[in-house]
Amino acid sequence: MKFMFRRTAALAVVLGGALMLQGCLVGAVVGTGAAVVGGAARATGAVVGAGVDAVTTSDEETRAKREREQRNHEREQRRCEQRQRQGRDC
Repeated sequence: MKFMFRRTAALAVVLGGALMLQGCLVGAVVGTGAAVVGGAARATGAVVGAGVDAVTTSDEETRAKREREQRNHEREQRRCEQRQRQGRDC
């Protein structure tokens, strides 16, 4: 009889503990799920941001491209002038 009481008491403690820990377990699962979803959203945002950045041109990039084109044009003009001085066509 004493063994049966101990077994029942132990079972009651284990079941009671399990019931109390369910809230912690659910909280941990929900927290982990939110972290995974949040991480995926941040990753998706980063990918979309990188895609938009790759498609759009910033003012600095536009200015640098314009300056590069201007330098190339001036270089070509100097070459053309040299050729003309040498009697050749541009």
